[in-house]
Amino acid sequence: MLQISFTEADKAALHYGRYHHPHPCVQRKMETLWLKSQGFRHKDICRVVGITGTTLTTYVRTYQEGGIEALKTLSFNKPRSALDDHRDTLEDYFRKNPPASVGHAMAEIERLTGLKRNKERVRQFLKRIGMKCRKVGTVPAKADVEKQADFKKKSWSRV
Repeated sequence: MLQISFTEADKAALHYGRYHHPHPCVQRKMETLWLKSQGFRHKDICRVVGITGTTLTTYVRTYQEGGIEALKTLSFNKPRSALDDHRDTLEDYFRKNPPASVGHAMAEIERLTGLKRNKERVRQFLKRIGMKCRKVGTVPAKADVEKQADFKKKSWSRV
């Protein structure tokens, strides 16, 4: 079991933070350390808070190294696309030359940046930069404009 001593000020800060911090992950960390400061066993803390022993050890070591402020830090993994490095260039290019399809956009991205991405990744990137799919309509193949105009004049009654 890790031996750690808590000051009264730290105990008060942990007690306050376990309910009042805006992020639930930080609240859980504060709850865990508050229970530790009250003398609960590790097994009981893990059962009550719903964490593993390894997580408890990580929280305690974080507290030992940086105090309560270290518990408040959140470091989530946020993957970043390589296309984001070329975002300005691609956005300017696609605003001036809108792609006809995602396949066309794939080819242009590969030509401009050298990065090859599949259709779904390119579609997501285009949406992220604010582009939308265009809705197109069709023109009948055998439309006769003269017959249509004649039909409108003769068959429609104007009241």
